[in-house]
Amino acid sequence: MKAKCSRCLSRARGQRSGLRVGALLLTGVVLFTLWGCGESEGDQEEAGGLKVPDYFPSLRIPEENPWTEPKAELGRGLFYDPRLSGNGTQSCASCHPQEMGFVDDLPRAVGSTGEVHPRRSMTLTNVGWAQSLNWANPLVTTLEQQALTPIFGDHPVELGMAGREEELLERLGAEEWYRDRFFRAFPDDEQPFTVANITSALASFQRTLISANSPYDRFIYHGESDALSESARRGMTLFFSERMECFHCHGGFNFSDSVDHAGQTFSGANFHVNGLYNIDGLGGYPPPNTGVHEVTGRIEDMGRFKAPTLRNVAVRAPYMHDGSVADLNEVIDHYAEGGRTILEGPNAGTGSMNPNKSIFVPGFLITEEERADLIEFLESLTDEEFLRNPALGPPADLPPFEFEEQ
Repeated sequence: MKAKCSRCLSRARGQRSGLRVGALLLTGVVLFTLWGCGESEGDQEEAGGLKVPDYFPSLRIPEENPWTEPKAELGRGLFYDPRLSGNGTQSCASCHPQEMGFVDDLPRAVGSTGEVHPRRSMTLTNVGWAQSLNWANPLVTTLEQQALTPIFGDHPVELGMAGREEELLERLGAEEWYRDRFFRAFPDDEQPFTVANITSALASFQRTLISANSPYDRFIYHGESDALSESARRGMTLFFSERMECFHCHGGFNFSDSVDHAGQTFSGANFHVNGLYNIDGLGGYPPPNTGVHEVTGRIEDMGRFKAPTLRNVAVRAPYMHDGSVADLNEVIDHYAEGGRTILEGPNAGTGSMNPNKSIFVPGFLITEEERADLIEFLESLTDEEFLRNPALGPPADLPPFEFEEQ
C-alpha cells in the first residue's frame, strides 16, 4: 500500500474535506494525482472505537454523548422497533429503510396514524456529518435533538408518542432484551430508562450509518482504476465543471455543502433556492413548504432548502423536498432549464425566473450522450455494501412487538 502524501492527508482531515476537489478534477494531471495518492490505508478509529474511513474527516460527537458500541447497538434495536410508535405500526426504519439509502420512496412521508406530511423523508446516509438535520430548519443541529421530533412531534404526527413518554419507557423496560442493553449502554445510570438515553442511543447508531465504498470512492480513494466506467468518468468531469455547477452545492467528501465535522472552523447551515417554484413571480413557494422562511419568517428565506448528500442518490427517487421530481432525468431537466416551469394549476410559475434563485442554478445545454454520462456518474455514488450490510439492519434477536390498545 502506498504511503499517503501530505496533500492527501490535508484533504482527508482538514479544511472542508475537498469541497473544491471537483474543480480540480477538470484537469487530467490532478485527477491522476488524486487517484494515485488517494489510496486508503484503512479506517481511523474515533473515540469509543467507531471506525471512520481515513479519507473522511472525524465526526463531531457531542461531549455529553460519547460514542460507545453498546450504546450504538441499543440504538440499532430502537431504530427498528415499532415500540417507538404510539400504535405499534411504525419504527424509525419505516421511513428510513436501509436498501434505499435509509429513506423511503414516498413523495411525502406518511406517519403512523396515516397523516401525510408536507415533505418527504430525508436520507440518513452519512447523517453523522450533517450540519442540520431537516430540510429547512437551521435550529436542529444534533442527532440527539432531532430524534425527539419523530417520536414526540405532533405537527405532523410521525411516530405519535407525544404525551406518552412513560408508556414508551414501560414498553421498553418490559423486555429483557432492552433491560440488558440499557444497563450496558449506560452503566453509570442507576435508572437508565430515560427519554434522554433513548435519543442518545439512536444518535449513536445513526453515526454508524457510514457510506464510503461506492465505485467513486474505490476509484478516487482506493486507486481502483477500473471502478468507474469511461461513461462515469466523463460524467464526473461534467458534474465537477463550472458549466453545470453541480459541485458548488453538492461537493466535498459527502457531496453536500451542508456538512459539519471535528475541527471545522466555520459552521453555518447552508440552504439554497433552486428554482423549483415561483408561484407569484416574486419567488413564492407553496405553503407550508416555504423553506427556511417557515422558521424565520423572513422573505429572503423563501424557498431555501438544504442540499442533501448525493451519495446513493440513484436509489432514492423521487427527489426534492416534496418528492415532486420523479427521477434523475427530470432532475437534470430541472437544472438544465435553470428552474422548473409549471404551466397550470395553483403552483404555476417559471422557476428559472425566481428572483431569489441561487447563482449556481443558471441552466445549461446538455446532449443526450452527456446526460447518459452524468447519470452514470450519479449511479457510481451507490454503495451496495452500505445498502445491504446486515450490521446496519435490524438485530436478529430483537423481540417482536404485539401492540395492545391501552
